Amino acid sequence: MPGGRLTQQDRQQIALGLADGLAYAEIARRLDRPTSTITREVMRNGGPTAYRAELAHRATERRTHRRRQAAPRGPDASPQPHGRDAEAVREYEETLTTDFMHSGLPKMMARVLGCLYTTDSGSLTAAELTRRLQVSPASISKAITSLESLDLIRRERDERRRERYAVDDDLWYQSMIRSARDNARLVETARKGVGVLGPDSPAAVRLENIARFLDFVSESLTRAAEQAREVLHTRPETQEP
Repeated sequence: MPGGRLTQQDRQQIALGLADGLAYAEIARRLDRPTSTITREVMRNGGPTAYRAELAHRATERRTHRRRQAAPRGPDASPQPHGRDAEAVREYEETLTTDFMHSGLPKMMARVLGCLYTTDSGSLTAAELTRRLQVSPASISKAITSLESLDLIRRERDERRRERYAVDDDLWYQSMIRSARDNARLVETARKGVGVLGPDSPAAVRLENIARFLDFVSESLTRAAEQAREVLHTRPETQEP
């Protein structure tokens, strides 16, 4: 039924739709599902070129089984903070993870980032990430290294001198500035190509157009990031009594 869990037949229809080159929105319309449900299903099971209905169904059954084993029931179950619904939180974390994947992050990096952003503290140790995501320490270490290189997380030490991995408001600013710097390098490279290929050649004109576009975008991105940081993330000064 619409809104319920995907069945094996649903997954077969998704696979057929992908094979026919249908957009996620069209597949969702045919199954009477939200587009986000189809996007999340495909992205968490190999992506549009590697999605297989049977494998996706088995993987979902395994995930459900692991969650049931891991989640305590009855009076021993830990209460969720702020009166949250544990299942709704889990579903949201998966949705956020899928969106990160859709923006270009590999699956494990997206899972780590989704986990950190849905944690009230905004920081977890490697051991905590390993336990929460039920993956190997090596997988966490590799994802952390890649996320750090993109300025999407930072390291910090807690009172017990444990290394923690954290997200905060300023990281998005740092990521935007990094993106602007990357664009600036592309602008420089494109303009070098203009000199190499000859300023009047079609290839040089194409490169110059790329350089102008990226130059404009980088300048706008940097200015917007600076303004957003100043307006949104500046804490009001406390007045002296």
